[in-house]
Amino acid sequence: MLDLKAHIRTIPDYPKPGILFYDIGALLAHGQAWRETIVRLGDIVRPLHPDILIGIESRGFLVGAALAAHLGLGFVMVRKKGKLPGKTLALSYALEYGKDTIEIQEGILKPGSRAVLCDDLLATGGTASAAVTLARQAGAELIHAVFVIELDFLNGRTRMDVPVTSLLHADR
Repeated sequence: MLDLKAHIRTIPDYPKPGILFYDIGALLAHGQAWRETIVRLGDIVRPLHPDILIGIESRGFLVGAALAAHLGLGFVMVRKKGKLPGKTLALSYALEYGKDTIEIQEGILKPGSRAVLCDDLLATGGTASAAVTLARQAGAELIHAVFVIELDFLNGRTRMDVPVTSLLHADR
């Protein structure tokens, strides 16, 4: 079995001093490791019988779209304000350093659809939690959230009110 963590680079002081950035670029660049990542996530998600997957801009698009294709499911994007065409539903939420707004296209999720949220990384849980709330406002039933990496020391899963599964964990 491949050691996926060996394909995650850590970049100190990015995007600002004191931050240790977990970069999935090397994981994406290694075909066998990326495929194994998607297969493992598929093994988690398949038994949940979702109708649709939802990904958070931007690396959540890579995870969610690949996983949706692997499982034969559709995929819906949650994007930053002003990036989606047509009518959207928006949600503003607080960040550690300010405020942000995310959007989802209106009518893209069928009411009652069983959805799984996908992203590359769970840190503080602010954006992921907001995406769950927004998807619910759009009519979806959020049943789970999956992440490639979880930064356990930031306790992001405590902000999530859906079950969370992460393939890899980091304690700093």
